This record gives sequence, C-alpha cells and structure tokens, in this order.
Amino acid sequence: MELNAMKEREAICDVCHKMWQRGIVAANDGNVSVKLEDGTFLCTPSGVSKAAMTPEILVHLAADGSVISAAEGYKPSSEMKMHFRCYAEREDVKAVVHAHPPIATSYASMGRALDGYQAMEFIVNLGAVPIAPYAQPSTDEVPDSIAPFLQDHDAILLAHHGALTVGDSLTRAYFRMESLEMFAKTSLYIHLLGGAPDMPQDKIDALIDLRNNGYKIPGRHPGYVKYNEPEGDNQ
Repeated sequence: MELNAMKEREAICDVCHKMWQRGIVAANDGNVSVKLEDGTFLCTPSGVSKAAMTPEILVHLAADGSVISAAEGYKPSSEMKMHFRCYAEREDVKAVVHAHPPIATSYASMGRALDGYQAMEFIVNLGAVPIAPYAQPSTDEVPDSIAPFLQDHDAILLAHHGALTVGDSLTRAYFRMESLEMFAKTSLYIHLLGGAPDMPQDKIDALIDLRNNGYKIPGRHPGYVKYNEPEGDNQ
C-alpha cells in the first residue's frame, strides 16, 4: 500500500472516530470519502460503525465506481452516488462527509434551513445552509437533489435525512460538519431565548468580504441569502 494512500486511510479513520465520539453519527450511520491524487477514491464501507473503522477495511474505488480493492466481506457505502456527484460538480472538492448530526438533522426534518445571520463565525465559514429535497437513500434521487446547491454551498442539509459537507481536504470537510452542527445548536439556543434579528446588512457584507479577500477561505459561499419565510421581526 502506497505511503500517501495509507496516510489518507488513517486520516479517514481519525475523522470517523471523531464523528462517533461527538455524536454526529450513531451505529453504522454516515460515510466519508476522499479523492486521491491519481483520481481514484477511498471510502468507508457499508454497515460498519464509525467507531470501529480501521484503515484496512476502507474500500478503494475507481472513478467509475468500480471496486479496485476491498477487504473480504466489505463493500462501498451505498451513498457513494451522492459523493461522486459532489466530485463531478466541483473540481475543488477532495473530500466528502455525510453524517446525521442530531440538531442539524432536526432542522432538516422540520424543513427549516439554517439561514440566520446572528453569529460572526457562521456567517464567515458557512453562510446560509439550504435543505435539499427529500430523496430515497442510496438512489439516484439523492445526488439529483443536492446538485442544484453544490455550486454555491459547502454544507447542505438533507430533508428528513442528515447533512453533507465538502472540502478541498478531508480536514476542512469534517470541520465544516462540526461547524454545521454548532450553527444548528446556536440557532436553537437563539430561538429558545426569544429569537434575534440578523446582524445589519453592512456588517454581514463586511464579514463575507473578509472571508473572501481577508481570510481567503477556499470553497463556496452563497453571500447573503434567505431560505426561510420571515417570522415577524425575528429570523
């Protein structure tokens, strides 16, 4: 096994373990993939807890989805169709993380996008997070449902399902999943405390400009958009 591929395998397992430890996944939920330098892919196998993930059971796939190598008894995640659509739509994407973070998934199940602009970190790092329409898991409906959002977003909620994040590295894709769940948690607390209006438009615009021209954060940002209907004076 090549050294770089081995490092990627270990990195995927590290992310899987973190996802399980943080409660972003349970049992056999979620999946992770990475695009290697040669254009092939590593992905987590189907039916294995992220807590039990080890380098040797990860599946190596060709660009057409065929299996290059897999440990006996293991097969690729059934959600790889969704991952491959991310890679096809975005040349900058090198890793994809799918999980079921409980608070973000609750928003997705309610049909409520995360589009509050009250906290600086989330405005800069994610912007508004839309909801892709519900699609039957493991079918072509799933990649088709996320495709319209991939050009402008690095994080997408999946209606009645979970969440998806992408990045130019595995670390960035995973951190976006962590940030997404924290965004959802903070939004929930804001709502429980009585709600709050968005920051002033000029402050939001300045933060988005700082992201693009100051911090130079790679990836896609939707700018200032809203996906939910206004609720009086509080968003």
